[in-house]
Amino acid sequence: MLPPQAVFKWRHAPARRSPILPNLVFRQLFDATSSTYTYLLGDARSQRAVYIDTVFEQHARDLALLRELGLTLEAVLDTHCHADHVTGAWLMQQATGCRIGISRRYQPPIQGADLPLDHGDRVAFGGRHLDVRATPGHTDGCLTLVLDDQGMAFTGDALLIRGTGRCDFQHGSAQALFRSIMREIFSLPDNCLLFPGHDYRGRTMTSVAEEKAFNPRVGGAADERDFVALMENLNLPHPKQIDVAVPANQRSGQPADGKLPCPADWGPVRQNYAGLLEIEPEWVAGHLEQVHVLDVRQPEEMQESLGSIAHAQLIPLSELKARLAEVPTDRPVVAVCHAGMRSGQATVILRSGGLARCANLRGGMLLWSQLGLPTTRQRRGA
Repeated sequence: MLPPQAVFKWRHAPARRSPILPNLVFRQLFDATSSTYTYLLGDARSQRAVYIDTVFEQHARDLALLRELGLTLEAVLDTHCHADHVTGAWLMQQATGCRIGISRRYQPPIQGADLPLDHGDRVAFGGRHLDVRATPGHTDGCLTLVLDDQGMAFTGDALLIRGTGRCDFQHGSAQALFRSIMREIFSLPDNCLLFPGHDYRGRTMTSVAEEKAFNPRVGGAADERDFVALMENLNLPHPKQIDVAVPANQRSGQPADGKLPCPADWGPVRQNYAGLLEIEPEWVAGHLEQVHVLDVRQPEEMQESLGSIAHAQLIPLSELKARLAEVPTDRPVVAVCHAGMRSGQATVILRSGGLARCANLRGGMLLWSQLGLPTTRQRRGA
């Protein structure tokens, strides 16, 4: 059992249980650039969770989802040392205090990984857990992670949908991969759902039974000689990101300069799961002289009970695109509306118009009022 980690202090609704997977929170996420799948699994009762195969560039998305679902991250796990993208493990550890899990078989050991894993280990998250199976062959440290009830398995690049990982770098071995698939993946129940690390054709999952029957490399009557001969004659190009990804992943994704990426240099802006940049009302209230507040409600709303923020500029959302030139550019722009929906779209318009230093006021005037922050019925810029 992993030790308790940092708990997010975040206003959220509790994660709902899946009607298909009782007591399990499950999300499959996708990075289009590298065609990588990232998986979030959580115990709905304890709100403890793990991430599998995160992507560095998708860290803000993954962290936002974790926060919005109210989950506490126990560990971020990599099925192997990736050659096609940089892991987001280090970033997630910095943000949440979680542990980093990857195979202990890599030599030298992966820097920053404080949860070395090997065959037979177990990673717990609340009342659920993943069983670790060593499946070397794509690389010598590949792992397959099997859910406690054997209803789901996360195969990384060992077994793909109607394919397998390549075996021509990072101490890969076609013989080892064939044996890994047969012994550790095809030994699972036929109805076990398989979730790969990648797919390049939009497919999302498969099953043990399907791959046994239809996988053109290891399915049907294929034997080890067939598989090895096929893999030795693939003649694949080298992964485009290998020279960048492998050294970075040997550091668990920590940048060479050790610096955390930041969505904005002017305030504590963060991205929500919808992809919008938001900022907290309390910070804005304490820094009104440093930002320009843009109210995108209708003029009559400014005189209603919620009032407005002092010195806010009023440009209704429907007019914003045509009046972008009226928005000052000497300070960051904080867009606000009734509850944060219209102002979220306003930030999209602002960014498309070249105003990159902008953010949505989270919760809008509703949250501003609930927090007891000062308002006025005065308005300007109508």
